[in-house]
Amino acid sequence: MLKCFVLAAAAGLAMAADPAGFVIWKSAELKAFEKKLAPKVDSANKVATQNLQKFDNHLTMIAHREANGLAELHENQADVMVIESGAATLVVGGSVVDGKTTAPGEIRGPSILGGAKHSVAAGDIIHVPARIPHQMLLAPGQQVTYFVLKVDTK
Repeated sequence: MLKCFVLAAAAGLAMAADPAGFVIWKSAELKAFEKKLAPKVDSANKVATQNLQKFDNHLTMIAHREANGLAELHENQADVMVIESGAATLVVGGSVVDGKTTAPGEIRGPSILGGAKHSVAAGDIIHVPARIPHQMLLAPGQQVTYFVLKVDTK
């Protein structure tokens, strides 16, 4: 009798479906985005992005960058970034130079004045709170690919 119960329970576990909203992005899949996005890099900004999934209060995306990014500030979103490959300098804090609203709650500009510089590389995880300027800088010839979790703060 116990043997039948264990087999039935094991069969039930094997057939259980993942709950709604559950997602796994495997390491190999994330690393493959570097090659997938590189040919899609736009010539003006030297970046290609792909949205992965939108959830209730957050969304996920992957970005591949081959040159400096614009300085940006998100008024209502925090960014959590996981560097998948490559390296960059992340500038955080200070103020966005000549910042312009590019979308609701989004400010962009050419650089940051007075920010702190941090070297980031594959395996690093970064949290940038809402309303904090940040910018990725790349040395000539360098690339960086990173997973981004954008979390709504309001």
